[in-house]
Amino acid sequence: MTDFSKISVIGCGRWGGFLGWYCATYKKSQVLFLGVPGDPAYESLIKTGNNGYCQMPENVSYTTDMGETLQNDFIIVSIGCQGFRGLCKQMAGYDLKNKKFLLAMKGLEAETSKRMTEIFAEEINEPSVQVAVLGGPGHPQDYLKGIPSCVVVSSAIEEAKLAIAQYMNSDLIRAYYGADLIGNEIAAALKNVIGVAAGLLDGMGWSSLKGALMARAPVEVGRLIEYFGGQTKTAYGLAHLGDYEATLFSPHSHNRAYGEAFAKGEKFEKLAEGVPTLKAIYALRDKLEVPICEAIYHVIYENKDPKAEIANLFHRPIKSE
Repeated sequence: MTDFSKISVIGCGRWGGFLGWYCATYKKSQVLFLGVPGDPAYESLIKTGNNGYCQMPENVSYTTDMGETLQNDFIIVSIGCQGFRGLCKQMAGYDLKNKKFLLAMKGLEAETSKRMTEIFAEEINEPSVQVAVLGGPGHPQDYLKGIPSCVVVSSAIEEAKLAIAQYMNSDLIRAYYGADLIGNEIAAALKNVIGVAAGLLDGMGWSSLKGALMARAPVEVGRLIEYFGGQTKTAYGLAHLGDYEATLFSPHSHNRAYGEAFAKGEKFEKLAEGVPTLKAIYALRDKLEVPICEAIYHVIYENKDPKAEIANLFHRPIKSE
């Protein structure tokens, strides 16, 4: 039986900070944050109890000790996806028997096109460990105003999925059981890529084209989900289509903001997971049809004219919807 009364959170940024705050405030758990010395969010937390988004309650504490962090039964991980393999290698040196992990990141490894649960399985050789992923819409800024939203919890292990979803559920967060782990991981990762595309349209002043993007992108994402071994229909669930308002339209979306800044020739310094994930998808372009992702890649990584890339999409042969 997992003890959720004491949990750990690896990652002190916007999303990790909120999840720790949520578990401490709504679930009344003792929450321990693992931070990195010198990281601005962590330094702010230990000095003020605030990471720039959340004011932490008294049942929150902080550490830089991985061993202390991994003593708890339930660990939430919310870091940049491209650093996840390194974190797993570090955690593999500790006793992880019977621990439950919730991965609250949305992306693919750029160099390998692998999902986060694949990386976890490759690096952590402990069969009793249970891992789940968190997807769905929602921004801390909205949650902290009391605006509720929904999430989906997916896992290859039924026990983990049920226990974690039940723990995460409240009148602020409505949790659903995910029926398709692979599909939800790919769907969540790709909604960030489509968020970058939406930002490019906003930056060009072509926001009205986001309607067509919303209709056609899930079709492309469905192909990717099927390629990886998931269910095509998952592209229309909470992890992808359900997250569009928060990613394609919200002023809080880092991916949309990155795309808008790029189109305007401006710099965007915050983490936008869709950008490295785009590399992972582009590497698969010879294996399946991903015209939207290819066009975004050409703009972001090859500095191609976005209007020309959209024109190329419009010049493709007519087909049935």
